[in-house]
Amino acid sequence: MAVGTSKPLEAGSGAATMESAGGEDVLGLLPDELPDGLVVADESGRIIGFNLAAARITAIPRDEALGRPLEVGLPLEDLEGRRWWQVTDPYGGLATRVGQPERNLLLPGGREVLVTARYIRHHQTGPVRRVVISLRDTEARRRTERSHAELIATVSHELRSPLTSVKGFTATLLAKWERFTDDQKKLMLETVDADADRVTRLITELLDISRIDAGRLELRRQPVDIAAAVGRHVQAHIATGQSPDRFFVRVSRPLPDLWGDPDKIDQVLSNLLENAVRHGEGTVTIDIRPATAPPTAPREPGAPVTAVTVADEGPGIPEESMNRVFTRFWRGSKRGGTGLGLYIVKGIVEVHGGGITVGRGPEGGAEFRFTLPVAAPSYLA
Repeated sequence: MAVGTSKPLEAGSGAATMESAGGEDVLGLLPDELPDGLVVADESGRIIGFNLAAARITAIPRDEALGRPLEVGLPLEDLEGRRWWQVTDPYGGLATRVGQPERNLLLPGGREVLVTARYIRHHQTGPVRRVVISLRDTEARRRTERSHAELIATVSHELRSPLTSVKGFTATLLAKWERFTDDQKKLMLETVDADADRVTRLITELLDISRIDAGRLELRRQPVDIAAAVGRHVQAHIATGQSPDRFFVRVSRPLPDLWGDPDKIDQVLSNLLENAVRHGEGTVTIDIRPATAPPTAPREPGAPVTAVTVADEGPGIPEESMNRVFTRFWRGSKRGGTGLGLYIVKGIVEVHGGGITVGRGPEGGAEFRFTLPVAAPSYLA
């Protein structure tokens, strides 16, 4: 579909339309309805269109911009202090230019905006008849940059402690090996081994986050016995000193065949059970049963799924924090960890085509429920 305007924008109002390749009007569109700032200049360089979003982003009243030359009505400078419209010269220069890519520019007072421009010509190398400028606020991008910076700072902080421990113990052992008893050597080597595992987990979390954010988290699907997987994780907690009475596993059979990445599902179960044991109290109840995808499911509402619920009897999650549980760096009342585990859990579940929710359990503690589709891959159907 080709997109264009059926008539020029008029100063102050300007309704634009979108046309199909055949020329028929398929959607009426008002500039003030656009989420981004829109500024349009005519062939003489005077502003004839300035929508509400542009006025909001630039803090320039529309009446002050309309009818004025671009360099006056929308005074922009690059990060080196050069006047932008003088540098780019939209109406001069090469006749083959089609516009300007998005870049950070400054308004008077130092306000930063993201600007991209398109040059409209009646024929390929003809004079510029319109300059169409799109403006965006930089706040969303700054939030993303702050999130990335916070991720780097958090991971760097978490890595420093185990690496310092590993370096300290190995240097001590190498320098004074003969002075330590076998039991002392074993204790230090066990500490080094545990810290090395911690570093490995942190690196794995970082890689998972980068793949989730980039949409490149790969799954190696195969049949998964979810009940057996839960049993393994429960036994692992018991082996580390938890009482067998701490766990109650309820399985409603028959369970449908589940196809998923067993390693990734293990990662989900590990995070949820670890959270329930560390931050919850009383009995940790794991319920596994067949179910159907809710009407709000992103894929195939009503399709068969396997539902897994992990609930504890602790204080639970405050109501005001429920909507932040699956965000980066969220931690409960007890500090510790990177705060990345539940963000990764949500990413893994959603890549499988499932969903995850958090609420309050029957005994008042936190209750996490995730669902996974059960259909076999299409190539096996």
